[in-house]
Amino acid sequence: MTASGAPHAIVVGSGIAGLLTALHAVQHGCRVTLVTKDVLEHANTRFAQGGIAGVMFDDDRAEDHVRDTLVAGAGIGDEAAVRVLVDEGPDRIRELIALGVAFDRDASGGFVKGLEAAHSYPRILHAGGDATGTVIEKALVSRLRASAVEVVEHAFLVDLVVAAGRVRGVELLVGDAPGVPGRHETIVADAVVLATGGAGELYAHTTNPPVATGDGIAAALRAGADVRDLEFFQFHPTVLTGRADAAGTAAGAPFLVSEAVRGEGATLIDEHGRRFTFDAHPDGELAPRDVVARAIAHQMELQDERPVLLDATGLRPTEAERRAFLAHRFPTIDAAVRERGLDWAREPIPVTTAAHFLMGGVTTDLFGRSSLPGLYAVGEVARTGVHGANRLASNSLLEGAVFGARAGDAVAADAASGAWPAASAPAPADIPAPAPAADAPAFSRHALQELMWEDAGLVRDEAGLGHAASLIASWRAQPRTPRTERDFEDENLLLVAERAVAAARARRGSVGAHYRSDDAGAVAAAPEKEAVAC
Repeated sequence: MTASGAPHAIVVGSGIAGLLTALHAVQHGCRVTLVTKDVLEHANTRFAQGGIAGVMFDDDRAEDHVRDTLVAGAGIGDEAAVRVLVDEGPDRIRELIALGVAFDRDASGGFVKGLEAAHSYPRILHAGGDATGTVIEKALVSRLRASAVEVVEHAFLVDLVVAAGRVRGVELLVGDAPGVPGRHETIVADAVVLATGGAGELYAHTTNPPVATGDGIAAALRAGADVRDLEFFQFHPTVLTGRADAAGTAAGAPFLVSEAVRGEGATLIDEHGRRFTFDAHPDGELAPRDVVARAIAHQMELQDERPVLLDATGLRPTEAERRAFLAHRFPTIDAAVRERGLDWAREPIPVTTAAHFLMGGVTTDLFGRSSLPGLYAVGEVARTGVHGANRLASNSLLEGAVFGARAGDAVAADAASGAWPAASAPAPADIPAPAPAADAPAFSRHALQELMWEDAGLVRDEAGLGHAASLIASWRAQPRTPRTERDFEDENLLLVAERAVAAARARRGSVGAHYRSDDAGAVAAAPEKEAVAC
């Protein structure tokens, strides 16, 4: 206990998982400090377009949501975790509504149903059309600012403080900015909850914001916590590439086009107008994400890496009706499309794949506890087991809500008991250290991102992974002294890349988002309805 008598919990991160953890912990009498590397509102949650999945309709069944999640996860998800996710999901959605989240409703006042890939029922709820994450983030931030939670912004997690085998606080770099050196601060606490998000910045092409640099995973690794499944990185199938200008520069950064667009009936076609995804899966555009992403990559290879096309021109009978529908149903995407000089009511738009979501992370139990006493993890930084090898669409916000609430409750209960239990951890895999490359160039983030995209991306093989491992080993061995936030981020990315590549090399068979072209049995070994020939 801290001097005040109330247990003190530090939550690192301000997405849906971190915000709900903080709100639950403070409701149970904890003193809570929430730290975030940017301003409070700038979390990955606000970029979530698709929505949140949950069994909220009388004609839907929890068993179906469980099955859909396990099948999309390529059969290796943790069923107990999935059942917690599905069974507690409706209560968490109702809690979000009570906290001020206004989900979209139809003329009768009922929720608007949305269908997304690999779901057997249209159970997706949206807010603001395609701005679900933004609406949730704003509502939760508003509640948090009105609560007793202390907020520290522009605070970068440098490391965890570990004493006597237990996490007891965090070391932060606060206020670092170009030309303004940050100051190091240590905050002591009874428990630390990592809610730092994923590591999309590992890749040259990503849907993630720049803050997604694997900070929580790296800090957990340095502290000795168990981390699993880093080989499972989901690549989103449909990212808007933009139209190049006269100078050859793409108009706008990569922009995710929600799976909900395909759920409404948009199709994927090659440059000749053929719907090619049925070659890979009987569900076509609504197959699991890993299947659709690989099908797109294969088709792009066939057409000299030119993007495939997302065709929404069949969603309404006339162009005027389509334009009105797209602007109303997908206002954020519609604006991004038009900013790039494209008119998706009239013609198909170019899309490609990009790194999107990390299924692995800090190993936790069903209450967010890691293998290191006093350390918890929630959201994308955590490996709860619910996603298996491939996340089902719109389960990420649900995971953040369900396990964030559970972790907030558990922190308070563990503090009251003084037990500080830890999740069990498997024995670490014996992975031989790669030999550093003899002629490695100087490290840069750009070089790492290009390396990971080419050698540890959507499709991998031993030759590429071995090359990546050697080069990363060389970079890790090069002397550097991190001083700025970006320096520390680079070290975190290198460490997470090293472990992700090692995990990918150790898993020689293909499963879900981990697809090895040198696995001769990849197609045959895939779960039912998952096989893809590409």
